Amino acid sequence: MSYTINTRTLALVAGGSYWIIFFSAIFANFFVLEALINDPLTTIQQSHILVRAGILAFMITVVFDVIVAWALYEIFKENHLSVLSTLFRMMHATIMGVAIFALPEVFTLNTSEEILKQVDTFNTIWLLGLFFFGIHIVLLGKIIVKPKIIAFFLIIAGIMYMVDTVAHFILPNYKEYASIFLLLVAITSIFGEMSLAIWLLIKGGKNSNASASISN
Repeated sequence: MSYTINTRTLALVAGGSYWIIFFSAIFANFFVLEALINDPLTTIQQSHILVRAGILAFMITVVFDVIVAWALYEIFKENHLSVLSTLFRMMHATIMGVAIFALPEVFTLNTSEEILKQVDTFNTIWLLGLFFFGIHIVLLGKIIVKPKIIAFFLIIAGIMYMVDTVAHFILPNYKEYASIFLLLVAITSIFGEMSLAIWLLIKGGKNSNASASISN
């Protein structure tokens, strides 16, 4: 059996999935990880449901990261960079999946130091994944071409992801500049990735008659 998915539908899938990733990641990072970092033992003992929900939210980001990778590949598969871009996003999703394995361990630990070490392990592995994600974003900016402003910010955002990761490992005093790096990554990713997600939902695929064929 075979059927086709038009480009507009793929754009809606990619854009909608991107927003699910945004909201899941915001919840998991700023509500769960921050709570664990600020008060590890109390969070585990009194808000364990919140922590479990955060782990689930990270898992959801991985699932929809794969969906976005697939949808973007189908939309832009005629571009010679599409396969490479997709592979780098899949590398990020895989590494993120591995990083999540560090989090359930916090429920078995009894000291703040041990809990923070597990969170640090998660963050370190995830950080490595963001380097490859940055490459994907740069390639995506090269692929989409138009709107030019979105393509520009995607490329800059991708570069900032990579620069931030490298800076973590090569700057002994990275913490002194962490807020600056975070701000640069946040601003460029908002203008790049969030704008792309909005564009995909509003205009993506409307000017194309292309379709993706799927068989099973």
